[in-house]
Amino acid sequence: MFARLHSLSAASRDTFWRSLQALGGTRIVIAIVLLLYFSAGKMGTRESTVEICAGYLLAAAGLQVLASRWRRHFMLQLMSQIACDLSVISLLYMSTGGMRSGFAILYLFPLAGCAILAPLVLALFSASLASLFMLAHSSYLAYISSDESQMVQAGLYGIAWFAVVLVVNRMAARLIGQEELAAQRGIEIGVQQAVNRLVISHSADGILVVGPDGTVYMSNPAAQHMLGGPVPSLQGAVLQPIAAAYEAWRADPAQATSFITIKPFADPALEDMTAAWSARRDVAQHLKLRFAPADTAGLDVERNVIFLEDVTSIEEKAQQLKLASMGRLTASIAHEVRNPLSAIGHANSLLEEDLQAPVHKRLLKIISDNVARVNRMVEDILQLSRKAQSHHEPMELEAFLNELKAEFDETHKLDSKILCLGGMQQVTVRFDPLHLREVLINLLNNAVRYASGTPSSIRVFIVNTPGRQLELHVQDDGPGISPQVRAHLFEPFYTTSSKGTGLGLYLARELCLNNDAMLDYEHRFDAGMTEGGARKSSGRFVITFAKNT
Repeated sequence: MFARLHSLSAASRDTFWRSLQALGGTRIVIAIVLLLYFSAGKMGTRESTVEICAGYLLAAAGLQVLASRWRRHFMLQLMSQIACDLSVISLLYMSTGGMRSGFAILYLFPLAGCAILAPLVLALFSASLASLFMLAHSSYLAYISSDESQMVQAGLYGIAWFAVVLVVNRMAARLIGQEELAAQRGIEIGVQQAVNRLVISHSADGILVVGPDGTVYMSNPAAQHMLGGPVPSLQGAVLQPIAAAYEAWRADPAQATSFITIKPFADPALEDMTAAWSARRDVAQHLKLRFAPADTAGLDVERNVIFLEDVTSIEEKAQQLKLASMGRLTASIAHEVRNPLSAIGHANSLLEEDLQAPVHKRLLKIISDNVARVNRMVEDILQLSRKAQSHHEPMELEAFLNELKAEFDETHKLDSKILCLGGMQQVTVRFDPLHLREVLINLLNNAVRYASGTPSSIRVFIVNTPGRQLELHVQDDGPGISPQVRAHLFEPFYTTSSKGTGLGLYLARELCLNNDAMLDYEHRFDAGMTEGGARKSSGRFVITFAKNT
């Protein structure tokens, strides 16, 4: 690895140069200490020794400046520094009496530095030079003084130098290898993050990274477009449907998919938000939510991902396909139904000429009214299959609801307190009265089936908020609709009742669409707890009327 310095990453090469500079700084400190030591006259210092230390300090400073300013030819600079160290230490070693001076330990500094930064062969070569020099000097002293003890010490030092070089070189090689691996992994992670950011930013699905408390840590542009801008948290009235679905999923992870509607809002606290928010104030978003937990095992943190898909266009395409198939079906059904209706109506007219008793007239009128109603329903189905628009006209909603309540109570033999009208006010809507009647009768029939039957267990009320479109809510105290059923609530022919046709809610929504209105189901958590300790949940059908022009 050391012989191929240029093949390493930039981070690893920078580590080598910083290590060389650290080695140079240590050399300067050692040179200063030696100069001060010998300048103080220790060990009977001669003037030449002081001069060697002074030259060593100048050389160390020059080499340090060179390594800092000129980052080229690393190995040449390193070996020049090691050669300088070995030469100066050898001169000091000889001038201070050899092994007895204790200066042999100074060889450890350049040899350890060489073992860290140079290939093993060059490090061992440097250790062999130091060992051979000490052995040669000790042999010379033993020759002239017949003292062989220094030779033994020189041999032991040489063995120690070789051992230190081997151990330090292997440890340094491993550390440098790990650093190189970490650098490569860092590059790969950086590239992966860049790719992830690119994919997330260009994803058609919205992505929210959410904490357990509903804090939003990241959102991609698609999510910001769907929600009207960046959101710091799921808390708040605007995103309450998402928060409710998120809480339900955390309580039951099996509910990984949910369908919600983000309604237009008019929150005064959001008046000063960005133009992106304001641009979507009048847009209702039909979203499909998918929840998935992020794998953060061992990180002591919880992060969950919410995928948002705008299913409005998908629903429109699906409706077009269903309407195309229903067109052929309803045409044949209407033909088969109209013939018997015509016969019944004709027979009813003939009977009206012969039966004059009040009881008979009342029964004949009921037959005539219901024949007309069934005939109108057939016309409505045909209009839906042809996507024909009804000729809606302004109508007083309060008077219409009061009349409908009286008729519904009488028809179903209900106590007048069960169905409660609330929020009544003088408002005018543009909606075909017969169409609105069919929609509300359908919703109220469902409410009667599931409500408890206690006073005010079924509520119909008007919500007229400034800056928003007028809404009519139909709510009961029943158990609500499960997420699995909500996903298919307005699909034709989908029903959970063995006696149902699966067309009621579908036709109700289509009648609303033909009157420029929208029918949605809202599921929400109410204040308070059930007896089991769970949060109370409720659902309501909401008709959003078109703006009056």
